[in-house]
Amino acid sequence: MRLLPLTAVIALVVLPGSAAAAAGTPAAGAPGFTITDPRIKESSGLAASRIHPGVYWTHNDSGDGPYVYAVDSATGKTVARVTLAGIGTPRDVEAISLGPDGQLYVGDIGDNLNGTWDHVWIYRFPEPKELADVTVNAEQFTVKYADGARNAEALMVHPVTGRVYIASKSEDKGGLYEGPEQLSASGTNVFRRVADLPWVTDGAFSPDGGRLTLRGYFFARTYPWKDGRPEGEGERVDAPWQGQAESVTYSADGSTLLFGSEGESSRVVAVPVIPAAGGSAAPAPAPAKPGPSAAGATGPGPGDQGGGGFTKGAAVLAVGTALVLGAKRLFRRRPRGDA
Repeated sequence: MRLLPLTAVIALVVLPGSAAAAAGTPAAGAPGFTITDPRIKESSGLAASRIHPGVYWTHNDSGDGPYVYAVDSATGKTVARVTLAGIGTPRDVEAISLGPDGQLYVGDIGDNLNGTWDHVWIYRFPEPKELADVTVNAEQFTVKYADGARNAEALMVHPVTGRVYIASKSEDKGGLYEGPEQLSASGTNVFRRVADLPWVTDGAFSPDGGRLTLRGYFFARTYPWKDGRPEGEGERVDAPWQGQAESVTYSADGSTLLFGSEGESSRVVAVPVIPAAGGSAAPAPAPAKPGPSAAGATGPGPGDQGGGGFTKGAAVLAVGTALVLGAKRLFRRRPRGDA
């Protein structure tokens, strides 16, 4: 069965004049970039380089192979492709994050059948000092969840402690999972649930580690990070509407949040971060928008699984997206077995 592209379905169901119709339109003075590499068709994660200014690391969803791409935001062009050796065959790569150790962490953590895989993997390798096509040996870490297998798309490494967190993707049972203090390549790394979350597709810590931003298909929020946990209900972020909202990262200096999506020639939209009370950076809250075009991209915080925040247009968009994602899960070819 041939599925309509998600963007086509959205075009059919979005109401004229709704907030969703303005998807991908960045605020004035908030430049983004377009990924031009035809090999990157399903950009599913973003991480800002710390040693190559203006460069962002990304990767495809399942089916591409053990590849990570460096994209120059000034041109949108790929300036390096890293091939990971020594890790077997990736199944469903969904996230990437840069740790304080200068290493990139790649989350092979997707499970489109929601709990089929009794374990998933994290790959780790040093961020290359030179931007060129290269093959590197990566470490492979086996991951299990203390409360059973689940689907996930968000992996975040805390930029101060180096601890790895995974946010599971579930409509009503999503959670934030904390990894062990140090990952072990020789045994199983058990991740334990530390907070309830809404439907999350990606997340990122601010460079100082004081805030955690999470995004889903219809929301983005930033939470103060205190004692290893997200605190309170968080702050709404004026995230863009995107066809399949898959990724978020902070710029290296923490001044900007960048939101990406899947698809060929996908657009990465930049949203400026403003100082919060107390002086630390926080993303600008979503402005109030009157009438039926009010933005619905503000969503629940941890433990809040919904509410009446969606407009009519956003609700229709939600239905269209849910139908496509459901069909995608149904007809998507099952990944190959363990490496």
